[in-house]
Amino acid sequence: MKPIKYQFAVLIVAVLAVVKVAAHGNHADYRYQKGWLKPAEGTQYLGKSHGEIAVSSTGRIFVSVLGKQGGIQEFSADGQYLRHLPNSPVDIHAMVIKKEGNKEYIYAPTMYSYKIVKLDLDGNKVMEVDALNAIPERFHNGISVYKNWTDKRKLRLSGIAVGDNGEIYIVDGYGRDFIHKFNANGKYLTTFAGQGEPWNFSNCHKIAIDPRYTPKRLLCTDRNNDRLVHMQLDGTLIGNYATDLRKPSAVAFNGNTLAVAEIRGRVSLLDINGNIVKTLGTNQNAEQIGHDRTKPKDWQDGVFTSPHSIAFDAQGNLLISEYSQWGRVLKFKAHH
Repeated sequence: MKPIKYQFAVLIVAVLAVVKVAAHGNHADYRYQKGWLKPAEGTQYLGKSHGEIAVSSTGRIFVSVLGKQGGIQEFSADGQYLRHLPNSPVDIHAMVIKKEGNKEYIYAPTMYSYKIVKLDLDGNKVMEVDALNAIPERFHNGISVYKNWTDKRKLRLSGIAVGDNGEIYIVDGYGRDFIHKFNANGKYLTTFAGQGEPWNFSNCHKIAIDPRYTPKRLLCTDRNNDRLVHMQLDGTLIGNYATDLRKPSAVAFNGNTLAVAEIRGRVSLLDINGNIVKTLGTNQNAEQIGHDRTKPKDWQDGVFTSPHSIAFDAQGNLLISEYSQWGRVLKFKAHH
């Protein structure tokens, strides 16, 4: 008979092994699906994809595109181009689809016209908020000078989340990293977070409602700090959820699994505890990642350049829209 202490140690190891399986098990295997998305007839590429990808409950796929082919492009579940969504703004960087009753709606801030819009999935405008006039001037931005251009936008709205009660959270992630909160009718309520203590954000690029907790939380992609941050819905800081990422740009949820689009050439799958359990499409070529200039001739099957937005469909497949002048959307099919 082994000593009691030894038996207890073995039991603890066994329990921890079970916990580890519970935390890290049941993750699908993902396989790259080549050539699944078909651009509009007569075009070779989608256009400048510096926006969002979202999936409706019926499987319709919506991709926001900037520039000449700008607006929201709609695709079938198998990647066939359907149409440009009528009335969709041409400067949407972020959007979310939310079901209300038996209908679904797209919520989105615009990058240059300072609007927050709500559209149904046929493009009918349900609500429009003048964010520039609604958000107090003390939270506006000054002029920012970059290497070869000057940004004079007073708001640089980069992300959006919508709560169960319809409250809207807009992040000025290319500006001063403030999060502005509106009620379901588009009335401004308050502002929190930012670059000061205790949040210390630096490019809080996008935000999401994290449904895996009770009560639900805000999850923020703090890109320049390579981390994901949890907050309560009133802005109270909870703390880091994950660190040492490759500049996280966007997130998507599937059960307890979190998928993270990292603009420096990787997608990571995290468990409920914020641990990486799987990575996809990692690109180690520093010259190809983190920007929109990698040319189509240099694209590699199943290897990312600059993942910018991410979504799960109803089958658990992963859809990733990249930051690209030409437009690139990748699909990884889930195999359980």
